Amino acid sequence: MADRTAPNCHLRLEWVYGYRGHQCRNNLYYTAAKEIVYFVAGVGVVYNTREHKQKFYLGHNDDIISLALHPERVLVATGQVGKEPYICVWDSYTVQTVSILKDVHTHGVACLAFDLEGQCLVSVGLDSKNTICVWDWRRGKVLAVAPGHTDRIFDISWDLYQPSKLVSCGVKHIKFWSLCGNALTPKRGVFGKTGDLQTILCLACAKDEVTYSGALNGDIYVWKGINLMRTVQGAHGSGIFSMNVCEEGFATGGRDGCVRLWDLNFKPITVIDLRETDQGYKGLSVRSVCWRGDHILVGTQDSEIFEVVVHDRNKPFLIMQGHCEGELWALAVHPTKPLAMTGSDDRSVRLWSLIDHALIARCNMEEPIRCAAVSTDGIHLALGMKDGSFTVLRVRDMTEVVHIKDRKEAIHELKYSPDGAHLAVGSNDNSVDIYGVVQRYKKVGECIGSNSFITHMDWSTDSKYLQTNDGSGRRLFYRMPSGKEVTNREELKLVQWASWTCVLGPEVNGIWPKYSDINDINSVDANFNNQVLVTADDYGLVKLLRYPCVKKGAKFKKYLGHSAHITNARWSHDYQWVITIGGADHSVFQWKFVPERKSKEALHIVPQETLADSNSEESDSDQSDVPEMDSEIEQETQLTYRRQVYKEDLPQLKEQCKEKHRATAMKKRERAPGSGVKLHFIHGYRGYDCRSNLFYTQTGEIVYHVAAIGVVYNRQQNTQRFYMGHDDDILCLAIHPLKDFVATGQVGRDSSIHIWDTETLKPMSVLKGFHQLGVCALDFSADGKRLASVGLDDNHTIVLWDWRKGDKLSAMRGSKDKIFVVKINPYLPDKLITAGVKHMKFWHKAGGGLIGRKGNMGKTETMMCAVYGWSEEMVFSGTCTGDICIWRDMFLMKTVKAHDGPVFTVHALEKGFVTGGKDGIVALWDDTFERCLKTYAIKRAVLAPGSKGLLLEDNPSIRAISLGHGHILVGTKNGEILEVDKSGPITLLVQGHMEGEVWGLATHPHLPLCATVSDDRTLRIWDLSPSHCMLAVRKLRKGGRCCCFSPDGKALAVGLNDGSFLIVNADTLEDLVSFHHRKDSISDIRFSPGAGKYLAVASGDTFVDIYNVMSSKRVGVCKGCLNYITHLDWDKRGKLLQVNTGAKEQFFFEAPRGKRQTIPATEVEKIDWSTWTCVLGTYVEGIWPLVSEVTEVTAACLSNDRKVLATGDDLGYVKLFRYPVKGKYAKFKRYVAHSTHVTNVRWTHDDSLLVTVGGGDTCLMIWAHEPEGHREFKQCDSEESDIESEDDGGYDSDVTRENEINYTIKALSTNMRPMTGVKPHLQLKEPSVDERQGVVRGSRPPVSRALPQPEKLQTNNVGKKKRPIEDLGLELVFGYRGNDCRNNVHYLNEGADIIYHTASVGIVLNLTTSCQSFYVEHSDDILCLTINQHPKFPNVVATGQVGDTGDMSATSPSIHVWDAMTKQTLSVLRCFHSGGVCSVSFSATGKLLLSVGLDPEHTVTIWKWQEGAKVASRIGHTQRIFVAEFRPDSDTHFVSVGIKHVRFWTLAGRALLSKKGVLSSIEDARMQTMLSVAFGANNLTFTGTISGDVCVWKEHILVRIVAKAHTGPVFTMYTTLRDGLIVTGGKERPSKEGGALKLWDQELKRCRAFRLETGQIIDCVRSVCRGKGKILVGTRNAEIIEVGEKNAACNILVNGHMDGPIWGLGTHPSRDVFLSAAEDGTVRLWDIPEKKMLNKVNLGHPARTISYSPEGDMVAIGMKNGEFIILLVASLKIWGKKRDRRSPIQDIRFSPNSCYLAVGSTESAVDFYDLTLGPQLNRINCCRDIPSFVMQMDFSADSTYVQISTGAYKRLVYEVPSGKQVTEQSHIDRITWATWTSVLGDEVIGIWSRNTDKADVTCACVSHSGLNIVTGDDFGMVKLFDFPCPEKFAKHKRFLGHSAHLTNVRFTNGDRFVVSAGGDDRSLFVWRCVHAPH
Repeated sequence: MADRTAPNCHLRLEWVYGYRGHQCRNNLYYTAAKEIVYFVAGVGVVYNTREHKQKFYLGHNDDIISLALHPERVLVATGQVGKEPYICVWDSYTVQTVSILKDVHTHGVACLAFDLEGQCLVSVGLDSKNTICVWDWRRGKVLAVAPGHTDRIFDISWDLYQPSKLVSCGVKHIKFWSLCGNALTPKRGVFGKTGDLQTILCLACAKDEVTYSGALNGDIYVWKGINLMRTVQGAHGSGIFSMNVCEEGFATGGRDGCVRLWDLNFKPITVIDLRETDQGYKGLSVRSVCWRGDHILVGTQDSEIFEVVVHDRNKPFLIMQGHCEGELWALAVHPTKPLAMTGSDDRSVRLWSLIDHALIARCNMEEPIRCAAVSTDGIHLALGMKDGSFTVLRVRDMTEVVHIKDRKEAIHELKYSPDGAHLAVGSNDNSVDIYGVVQRYKKVGECIGSNSFITHMDWSTDSKYLQTNDGSGRRLFYRMPSGKEVTNREELKLVQWASWTCVLGPEVNGIWPKYSDINDINSVDANFNNQVLVTADDYGLVKLLRYPCVKKGAKFKKYLGHSAHITNARWSHDYQWVITIGGADHSVFQWKFVPERKSKEALHIVPQETLADSNSEESDSDQSDVPEMDSEIEQETQLTYRRQVYKEDLPQLKEQCKEKHRATAMKKRERAPGSGVKLHFIHGYRGYDCRSNLFYTQTGEIVYHVAAIGVVYNRQQNTQRFYMGHDDDILCLAIHPLKDFVATGQVGRDSSIHIWDTETLKPMSVLKGFHQLGVCALDFSADGKRLASVGLDDNHTIVLWDWRKGDKLSAMRGSKDKIFVVKINPYLPDKLITAGVKHMKFWHKAGGGLIGRKGNMGKTETMMCAVYGWSEEMVFSGTCTGDICIWRDMFLMKTVKAHDGPVFTVHALEKGFVTGGKDGIVALWDDTFERCLKTYAIKRAVLAPGSKGLLLEDNPSIRAISLGHGHILVGTKNGEILEVDKSGPITLLVQGHMEGEVWGLATHPHLPLCATVSDDRTLRIWDLSPSHCMLAVRKLRKGGRCCCFSPDGKALAVGLNDGSFLIVNADTLEDLVSFHHRKDSISDIRFSPGAGKYLAVASGDTFVDIYNVMSSKRVGVCKGCLNYITHLDWDKRGKLLQVNTGAKEQFFFEAPRGKRQTIPATEVEKIDWSTWTCVLGTYVEGIWPLVSEVTEVTAACLSNDRKVLATGDDLGYVKLFRYPVKGKYAKFKRYVAHSTHVTNVRWTHDDSLLVTVGGGDTCLMIWAHEPEGHREFKQCDSEESDIESEDDGGYDSDVTRENEINYTIKALSTNMRPMTGVKPHLQLKEPSVDERQGVVRGSRPPVSRALPQPEKLQTNNVGKKKRPIEDLGLELVFGYRGNDCRNNVHYLNEGADIIYHTASVGIVLNLTTSCQSFYVEHSDDILCLTINQHPKFPNVVATGQVGDTGDMSATSPSIHVWDAMTKQTLSVLRCFHSGGVCSVSFSATGKLLLSVGLDPEHTVTIWKWQEGAKVASRIGHTQRIFVAEFRPDSDTHFVSVGIKHVRFWTLAGRALLSKKGVLSSIEDARMQTMLSVAFGANNLTFTGTISGDVCVWKEHILVRIVAKAHTGPVFTMYTTLRDGLIVTGGKERPSKEGGALKLWDQELKRCRAFRLETGQIIDCVRSVCRGKGKILVGTRNAEIIEVGEKNAACNILVNGHMDGPIWGLGTHPSRDVFLSAAEDGTVRLWDIPEKKMLNKVNLGHPARTISYSPEGDMVAIGMKNGEFIILLVASLKIWGKKRDRRSPIQDIRFSPNSCYLAVGSTESAVDFYDLTLGPQLNRINCCRDIPSFVMQMDFSADSTYVQISTGAYKRLVYEVPSGKQVTEQSHIDRITWATWTSVLGDEVIGIWSRNTDKADVTCACVSHSGLNIVTGDDFGMVKLFDFPCPEKFAKHKRFLGHSAHLTNVRFTNGDRFVVSAGGDDRSLFVWRCVHAPH
């Protein structure tokens, strides 16, 4: 039998010929040691040219395609392709990994660059978004991610002169990025007129914001900032692929084969044309340059590396070459010399010297070469070509001997016979031709047995036979030289083969995996001498196997390096080397063969580090020498812990169900019960599938776990305390070195690890987000700072955490097989070990990854446990065969036999070790495992008298051992915890059932006892009194599922799984009687009440048998059920049975005969039941949850006082309901402790305890019942029910608006007016009369008899010299966003300034000067604002904005943190809150920021804002959350409030834990919509509700309600930090007593109300803030008011329109004041110099337009209802009013001579009124035939014409006052207009931009000088153009700040200011005009 282990010899990579020049750039550099670093295939190469040596970095598992050199030039970063590509940072000196960066990119990593300090690394992915990622590479952490571009990115670089700036370039773009916080924000480079928009291939950054870039056409583009400054034309003949910066200047390399050097100012120094040098050739193309001092490295497309010395630049040295593009298939080795020949699709054949590692000769052929062979004498070289020909060359001078073409298809294989006489040529024509060498290659035979292409051939040693393999997987034999097929296999028995390169045949069966039929092995070559075989396959693996290997799936050693398929592998003639060639990577690898005797000596050499093992992982052939797996371990490796439904899934399931059951949910639901239960004691310990999970704490208590509970057991008092943070099975437990904290890991879809304090039972940190399915092993580091964990996913991922911060430090796939244990090295916390099934690995941390190496042991054993010994390299592990393996570093030193059967646990002491195994023996050892000092056998005989139970069997399997306090603590597989005294006696402390489900449970009728029966075949009696022990146990022959005490408590009936049942004596457990009448298991068993005369026995085969207990006879059978029986109950009389079945049927039977009865529901209610354990019927309808499709209620039990029904269900919940539970979905109290299904629940006889048993978790839990009125509820006892009450405390229009508002981002806004028709810039112009006559406009003859063309616009009141306007600057903003935002007004600088926001502008207002300053970095509307109150961060503000999806691009929602005084941005946080950020809050220290999103999940996120790092994030609530605020004294506690929602959150590490507010403590309290939150001392929280109440919470329990703190909703609350007083603001009618603003004491007991003197009927306060003696108030009506606390005086600081849009805007003809008219029915007069509102008039109707008369003495106002009003400005009296139309007036205008008033309306009409006739305003005429509604109107300067722009994108001109239309274009062209506000017309075609397909330019205004026009559009932009602008898409400047939809824009007199009016933002912006100098 051949040996089935892997061979002992191995291969070492010695040389790689080639360099990757194709599809890669900038990948060749000098390191600090003057070595050259580059890559080829999957290998990083460091080449020392002086010593001609290569070192290899083998950390990648696929093609490397990018490389960057660290600024110190020692470290290298390389990026690879692949599905999950990663980046390695490695040391070029030691070629060891320093860091691994993973989990961000997909497809591949295209570019890499280090920053100047070398701290950060940027990478670009190959995914569709070309994601850009910035890393802190040492920690392996992502700092920022953003989508890079829609097309490929070719290069990226850090700006070396400006911190946190980057530049990227690629297909048709260049982008300039700035990094702030976690946000990468791009600006696109503007090519402008200077250059063509084209693909940029490479770039380099220089001083002063200058960037040089190489373009596709060979030009260099020079950028200043983001603008193209100049171009260097024709720097290269075509594309510039590479650009390199050094101290002297820049080097560029291009496709034209030239390298050019430039000085630092980019002046040319010199050109080196490599095509012209000796080594050059046509088509040479440069892909990479590196300039260092006087040396230049050049890498070419064709895999050469040149080194050029600058002063001798015509003689470049060729220092590396390889094959070029195309596949490389041909390989032959010389028969006597160390030479290899290769031939490739690049048509070259090359001769390599294996000694000198150099190319000796190359020769180019006519055709691509596919195979090669050297004749036996070494004289001829035969080459097979792709076209079916073959050529023979002389080896010594490469001259042709013959060229023969007999075939059409490619020749894939040729071989000379061993005697040199014949050449066999195999082609893809399915045949082999035989040629005679001596006859000048005459064809002498042919073999035609194959029906597929020939792949491999071998000759026999006597040259008489040839074997072939073909593509269909057949192996054929031929007689030589005739080529006749051999069919009789007998004659082949003795044939010896000269070589073996075939992949088929018995000798090489083992190269194929066991169960695969794939042909992915391309090449094989056998080394007969050393009996090894080398194979090459499609996955880039070179494998070494034993030869012959007969059985499939042989063991191997594998070597990575080639990235994709390896096409050929051959041994050199003397078997010293293996040569392999790569197809796609066209590289040649030379491997040194290290035979067995050498590899023994080589043990001290560190194995070459790789991420994949060099031994085989997957090849698990049936290893004959591996012992049988132990049954226990086998059982354990098969556990998957998968759940159908995880608790994490419940919220979604509930939501889905809620939708379905909305109607029923509206009905009044049964209240939850008043009493509750509290977990008191658990019988059980999880030993059957967990190990080393039992420890002593600091205080000598014992900590372990069972079900979903962490238990802290006090053995002195026999009490337990519980950690209840988990919600599913805990699988592992580790203790902190200080023994005060414990880490536990659980099962779950996204499973979590909790680190908690054993004293306070509070979580310190929760780690999640990395392990799927579950966490199976944990270990703390010796310093306690780190934690290692292993997941249950298929790869058993290992994660190393900084657990306090919750940061993942590193992660890596552990192994395919199960891992049982992980241990961190106590001396070097960067190292760790894992052990498990056939697995022992030694790991060390590298950045964000871990690098693992397998332990070297002959055969792979399964390890069950491992510990580190007395020094950092010693490791001891216990195997499944009972040995202890002793390791040094990673080498196995020796093994010691320790136990019979597996060693399950080993524990290190100060001196020595203790081990425990399946044999039930605890052994103490000395520190070298030389001597066993003492053993303790766990036996019943040595049990001490104080034990809390009985040992079930001697020598139970030991699963955990821990030492401390003079004792040894032992945990067994049977669920016992024992304490062994050093002197021998053993005390049993805790005990539970063993493995198998526990279903049977019965409580004693009058004693505190209960009985359980389980699948573990035991019946046990437990004492429920404080002694908490197991009183008796009896083994049964079968497992059981039910039991029951007789009414007198003397007998106990037990139903077994085989259909039998027995009745035993309840004290002695001895048999009284037994029956076996059924085949299926007995599911329930019940004595009838009273005397217990009858026994009802229900079985799985649908029958209930009734027995007479006294006579021991069956007296009746209940038939008629269709499904197995689940529950039974007797009535009080013992005459009636109630039965439930698995099909949810309810039946009634009469005892004792078993006759079925049908009883109407009304009657059932009257029956008096003795017990109630059924789950069906109207009385318990409400116990079935919403999600009953996925979960069953398995058990129920009614308390003896008939008040409380307890239930257990499949999800592990124990629930209490108020009985009777009528109506669906009753409310309940819910408790989590069991992990999987609760199988049974029972009350004790006096209702003082509730007893529950768990199925999968095998535990018996005892709950203390706390009756009503027992009020001191402990923390987190009960969670409230699922469905909130539907009434949420009332309705309020403001709340509804805020909740339902849909924030769209500006970029997606659509038009505001219902326009129709074709947009102006898309209309085809009709030629004018002049044009038809061939006169081109604007080129009139110089001397024309016609009148000179008049001015377009009358220019009034501007000085003689007209100056154009160059720029606008924001001067003033009138407005405040109060109607749908809250808590957004704050004091700054001790009350000297206030800060608020409107639109997308943050505004700081100085109260003394009334000056405003602005923060304008937001790209869209601000929704929330907060200030940092910590003195360390004065004036730091955070604002959150609206955004699109959370894809981290520039339109994603973001939070800006900025300095209110300097307006400098401190950090930008891009977030996943799609929709926008609706609340922000700083923590107490000011370092953390909390944000809430508008996304459907209403995500809650915590940030470290200074670093831009996300700390934690979690789904907040299904409905809107309005506010979330940190407690003012905390960095970890905060509260969120929203629609029917209040939650109390804790930040633990990186996890957010939350509790719902519990209302049950106050009668009739209901969850209503909460709007605001404030805080008091001693953990008090106040929340303001929609009904005006304020709720007061202590921790998360409601303690009182301040009823009607306001009459309407309490919108805002503010906690003053210095004195704790609380300000509230709400919606209220002002009255004598109260107002909408109140100041309260710290407990919200007393208050003082303030009236806001606003004159409104209802005040609605949206924001409050308290300063020194002043309160700042923001209202819904856009006012900001300051209220004095002493005198209650109100001072209005800010005014604004309360509802929008603001449609009308009129500027005064001579003063700097203007009017605005809005939907809120007010007209307001604003003064620009005074910076305030002067007056406002309430019209009572929404206003649409407003206009001053030419003298400024009158104002006309058009209304939405069709009315218009004329006021006198001086008195504000109405001069006249009229309503001739029914629809809105859109524009109103006085004629320049003040005679006429034009009124344009939506009814497509313009009416003219003659003002000279007085105030009765009779219409004198109107313009007809207007195609759509009127938008804007302008009079001509002489008052005789009016121009109208309409909703059909048409501009019309009419005569005044006749109303006739003017159609003649030449006539229109001569009109001079008094004003121009039209957005239509040829003169303004240029104001329409390209992207207005969904949105419009809404308004415009030409300056009084007639030189400029400003426009406003639906995107919220103000733009400044030159006027006129007849060219399409004219140049302009744009000004941001408004929200979407500008409605109007006007110049003030003298063109001093521009006023713009906002639609969505209800704000007025005043812009200062900057005029051009004279």
